[in-house]
Formats: sequence, structure tokens, C-alpha cells
Amino acid sequence: MVKHKKDELKLKRKADRKLHKEEKKIRKIEKDYAKKKKSSEQNKKTEVVNEVKNGNSTGRDYTVSVAIPGSILDNAQSPELRTYLAGQIGRACVVFQIDEIVVYDESASATESNSTEGDFAGVGKKGQCNVQLARILQYLECPQYLRKVFFPKHHDLQYAGILNPLDCPHHMRVDDFMPYREGVVVDRPVKPGKGSFANCGTHKLVQIDKVLQPNIRVTVKMQAEGEKQKKYLKGCVVPPEAPRTDKGIYWGYAVRLANCLSSAIVDCPYKDTGKYDLTVGTSERGDGIDDSELPKFKHCLIVFGGVKGLESALESDDALSGIDDPRLLFDKYFNTCPIQGSRTIRTEEAILISMAALRPKIGACFSSK
Repeated sequence: MVKHKKDELKLKRKADRKLHKEEKKIRKIEKDYAKKKKSSEQNKKTEVVNEVKNGNSTGRDYTVSVAIPGSILDNAQSPELRTYLAGQIGRACVVFQIDEIVVYDESASATESNSTEGDFAGVGKKGQCNVQLARILQYLECPQYLRKVFFPKHHDLQYAGILNPLDCPHHMRVDDFMPYREGVVVDRPVKPGKGSFANCGTHKLVQIDKVLQPNIRVTVKMQAEGEKQKKYLKGCVVPPEAPRTDKGIYWGYAVRLANCLSSAIVDCPYKDTGKYDLTVGTSERGDGIDDSELPKFKHCLIVFGGVKGLESALESDDALSGIDDPRLLFDKYFNTCPIQGSRTIRTEEAILISMAALRPKIGACFSSK
């Protein structure tokens, strides 16, 4: 009996030693895996930093803008569908790397605002559809970690939860590393000679190179984190277009409200040229696009009509009273879907169709670079 117990105890100790060895091997494998993963992430960060320093990537100095009427929201049957329709517009523009979205008033109403700021009652059948479309597009473009700061609770964003995310390059996770990040300046005391702090969606705050007012959105060029772990990261403020012009990284779109069609075409926000040097109109009465070519440009504007086409916007615009043909407003006037099986093409469909047809034409303009 005693011998039997000794044998059991011996066997148990042997099993425990074997189990301990196995656990030790597992811990070693996990440790090696974590070490390799950390080394891989560090090498990736180093490659990105070296790329930024050496300027290996080529930037993109041209822009592509689209102009759409806000009245397309009135064609949706419910507030939920209006919100989803605005999300479709945003997604379509991001897929084709649109740099600016102009929301113009097809009816040229003088009561419309040029800003999305303020407390509006929300859109209805006779509501401010232009403002709501612009507001939803701005909300979608804003990185998720900044939305609580810039977009308080609002009627126009009541159904924002059904929107599909844009997932742009500047919509980063906490652990993602990119040479640039979007941030908001936080209200925090700074030492003399030091810059303000910004929340850039990282575990630590980022100290920028300038003293700015709180709650201002900034584009920050990140600096490599030093060997010693600090309480904060460092970066410098750059223009919003810097990721595009310096590294060729698509950095979302800007949103502009226009009171009428002529304002959408004339009021160009780019100061280097002061105008769109290439304007493209889209209509079923336009020319075929298959054999057409585009001239080189700095800033291109592609204009889409609403349910009634560009003719309706032209008729309502007093500044264009002497013009009866929309073709005269544009450098190019295309029919991007000449053989269509439906009597009408919705604006959200027209954006996808037209940009798919125009993208190779735009690429051909700059292929020699």
C-alpha cells in the first residue's frame, strides 16, 4: 500500500515537471513572438520615418472637385434615407479621391446660409437640404475621435449611426503610425517657449510647434518617438493639403456651400490660381467621353445636376440670365453614360459612373510626371 502511494507520488511529480517544462516552452514561444512583433512594428515605423525624411514619395499638386445640388436629399422618402443618401455621396467621392465637394442651391434661394454653423431645425420637405447635406458630409470626413468636439448633438445628424464609414487614410486607429495625423488643440497650460497640446487620437497627447487657441482642428506632421518614453509625442502643424502635396496621401475632402450654380463655379477657394482652370459639366445632352481627352489642369471642377438636370439650376440663377444652354458654362460637357437603360440616372449613380469614366482621362494628363 505504501509502495503504491510512493509510485503515485513519483508519477505525479514527473507529470508536474513535464507540465512545467511545457509551460516554460509556451512562455518562451510567446515571448519570442511578442519580441518579433515589436521589432517588426519598429522597423515599419523606421521605414515610414525614413521615407518622410528622404521624400521618396511623390506628391500630387492638382485637385479634383465636384459640385452637387443639395436638392437631391428632397428626393428621398424619409429622414433615414436622406441621411443614407448623403453617406453614399461621401463614399463615392472618397473612393475617387475627391478633394472638395461643393453643395450648391439649385433653386438659387437667397435665404440659404453659406455655413453649416448654427442651430438649424433639420431638413424636411421644405427644409434646408443644402445645409444638411454639407453637415453630414463634414461629419463623415471628420476622424471618429474628433467628432464629439466638432459635432454636438444635432437634428441633421439624428440618423448618423446608419452611415457607412469612409475609412480614409486620416481615419486612423490608436496604434496606427502615419507621418501625418488630424488633431484638435486641447485647453491645457503650456510652458513659455513651448507649443500647445493636441489630441491626435493617440495614447499620448502631441505637443505641436505653435501656440493655438483650443478646439481648433489641425493637421500635424508627426515626429519619431525618442528612445526614452515621454509623457507626450511631438509634431509640427502643417497645412491640410500637405499630405497630398508632399507625399501623395489622400487626406479627405473639404466642403463648401454655394448659393447658386454660378457661385459654385466662380468662387474657387484655391488661392494659387484663383479659379478652376478646368470645368466639366455632365448631362445626357453632352458629348461622348470615350474618345475625348482632358487638358492639363491645376484645379478641376466636375458639376452634376439634380433631378431636373443642370438646366433647372441655370434657369434659377439670375447671374446667368443671358445664357440658355448649360454647355456654355463649361470647358468640357460630357455624357458619361451614353447608352443607358433607364430614363434617369440618379446623382449618386452619376458620380460613380462619371468618375469611373473620367479617372483614366485625369490620370493620362499627369502620366508623364
